[in-house]
Amino acid sequence: MDDPAPPRASARFPDTAPTVGREVPRGGGVPKTPRHRPGAPAETPTETTTRLRPIPADTAQDPPPEPAARTPLPTPRPAAPATPDPALSWSTPGAPAFPDDARPRISFGEPEGYDGLARPRPLGGRPRPQALAAAVCLVLGVGLLTGAVTGSWLAGDSGDDGARSAYAEAGELWHSVPVDQLFPPTVQGKGAGPGGADRTWTRVAVAPDGDCAGAFDRLLAKVLDPVGCSRLLRATYTDATQSYVTTVGLLFTKADAAAMTSLAGRFEKEGLGRRTDLMPLPYAPKDTVAEGFGAPQRASWTVSVLTDAPVVVYAVSGWADDRTVDDPEPAEEAIESGATSAPAQAGLGHEAQGLADRVERALRKNVGAPTEHPS
Repeated sequence: MDDPAPPRASARFPDTAPTVGREVPRGGGVPKTPRHRPGAPAETPTETTTRLRPIPADTAQDPPPEPAARTPLPTPRPAAPATPDPALSWSTPGAPAFPDDARPRISFGEPEGYDGLARPRPLGGRPRPQALAAAVCLVLGVGLLTGAVTGSWLAGDSGDDGARSAYAEAGELWHSVPVDQLFPPTVQGKGAGPGGADRTWTRVAVAPDGDCAGAFDRLLAKVLDPVGCSRLLRATYTDATQSYVTTVGLLFTKADAAAMTSLAGRFEKEGLGRRTDLMPLPYAPKDTVAEGFGAPQRASWTVSVLTDAPVVVYAVSGWADDRTVDDPEPAEEAIESGATSAPAQAGLGHEAQGLADRVERALRKNVGAPTEHPS
């Protein structure tokens, strides 16, 4: 049985789109479908397409198209480290998850400490009682410091207090130090003799301390007058062979350091220590080997004006056999190598200079030393 013939193509699908109700543009092309508005002519029965849904009459115009919804772009985040520290990562397992907008905000407040009663307090603050105590201590400290500075200024103190104290102390040694410390009974003079020979001096007698009346020739007393005379101490020694006698003296003056410096400069500049008319007088105690030691027996001498103490140290030497000396020679010249004078050949210059040096050392040694010794 033959199959029926298929229907024509136009029966299933129109070969061309219906043109009823469409506007064909000039020159051909696809006709435009006019919008159906209220009052437009009804569609003809020849239309084969499904009729469009009518637009309500109360709508005057097409509603504006709704804008397409935009999907917000995700906020970029910094790349996480390869191995995040669990203690510092928000992705730590078990940590609460917060949305981007709801993460907690962290602020750093002032650190807290604790007072004496274990109560929290900011470390930057200070309880009022402690602040008051600190202020009082500061005021008291400033007051004490100011008072000390003012007192020092009023008293005339300066940075050389130590030197001034030693100078004043040296001027008081004549009544605070025992005589055996200023004039030891035996004095060792290692290398003090001619050619570096050792000398030993034994004390013969010590003169009573007193003023300077009659203790110097008139011209020497006049030279020493500007520094004054507070006290004069003298002692006479003899050598181990008792061939020579030497008187050594300590003149404690009333002068300050400036006056002593001026006198020392004059002795140096004018050569007063080498003038024979300015020799010191000896002390000749009776009934001793030095009993005949007078002005004519003076053979060599030395005078030293100290500048760090109010003291003039001197020594004068001669023969113990009462011989007179016509040409005395100062010790600094008699101890020179090659000196040919009689005092130089006898070593009397070494006697005077060596003994004076060691008495001066004993004087300096006693400055600052205790004056009383335990029994």
